[in-house]
Amino acid sequence: MVTASRMAKTISTAVDVLESLAADHKAPKLVLEYRQLAKLKSTYVDALPALVDPHSGRLHTSFNQTVAATGRLSSSDPNLQNIPVRSETGRRIRAAFVAAPGCRLISADYSQIELRVLAHCAEDPALIEAFARDEDVHARTAHEVFGQLAPPEGRRLAKVMNYGIVYGMGAGRAAREMGVSLAQAEDYIAGYFARYPGVRQFIERTIATARERGFVTTVLGRRRYFPELGARDPAVRQFAERAAVNTPIQGSAADLIKLAMLEVSRRLRAAGLGARLLLQVHDELVLEAPEAEVARVVDLVRTAMEGVWPLRVPLRVDVHSGANWAEVHG
Repeated sequence: MVTASRMAKTISTAVDVLESLAADHKAPKLVLEYRQLAKLKSTYVDALPALVDPHSGRLHTSFNQTVAATGRLSSSDPNLQNIPVRSETGRRIRAAFVAAPGCRLISADYSQIELRVLAHCAEDPALIEAFARDEDVHARTAHEVFGQLAPPEGRRLAKVMNYGIVYGMGAGRAAREMGVSLAQAEDYIAGYFARYPGVRQFIERTIATARERGFVTTVLGRRRYFPELGARDPAVRQFAERAAVNTPIQGSAADLIKLAMLEVSRRLRAAGLGARLLLQVHDELVLEAPEAEVARVVDLVRTAMEGVWPLRVPLRVDVHSGANWAEVHG
């Protein structure tokens, strides 16, 4: 006898179910594509033109200082921080964001800033050395932890590990995201911590300090309190522990980009340039500059952002210009 719950699971159209079925039949893939296109159309193509200000002819978002617990700025009405960039269709939407006549858009994006903050906080010699030498940290992790794998696959797994560890990824989630067995994921995590022992020590130290003091701090000293660390429910405590570890990393990155915004704005004024900040998208600043100023602004922004705070590893910024927002991302 088939129960109602089992029938519901069998006929599920959840994304993960459709993705698994797409390998055997083209229909689930078409459903997924339709859903993606329908969401892009309703969220962006239909909605954004209606929100253009009739006087300025531009979209104007609101930035919120205290919505994200880690201290990141969030954007609303409309949210301009979630404009898609990875898919070709998403890039076509970004191409609709154009510079004013006679101007260019400039995108300045911190490179792997959260991993650099992790290296700073964990004081791990191997991570610090990798960034000091300006190495590809994912490729290095792939070589040292997944050395037996081909480079493209090893780098993909290394990227999952490098970012997942900071977010408290356990073996179960690692196995799902890397497409390996639970035992293999446990071996990979053990290998990662063996190669980067400073990261394990940072995680353990941060959780212990958070329990003792009730809060954690960013590199600039901003606090986030965690009363949930004393909760009776183990799931609540574990969530708080993961958040306590992540906050010094993501929260510090949020602090640094805010300092960068202030420093870039100050330098633009001091230089008497006509360029201006338009948008902040987490690790990225978007500016608009007169075409004659682009080269000067690119150098100014890179210098300001890379020197905003003295970490144990160098900050790196990728800066590109283009006629529209898609063009600056290549």
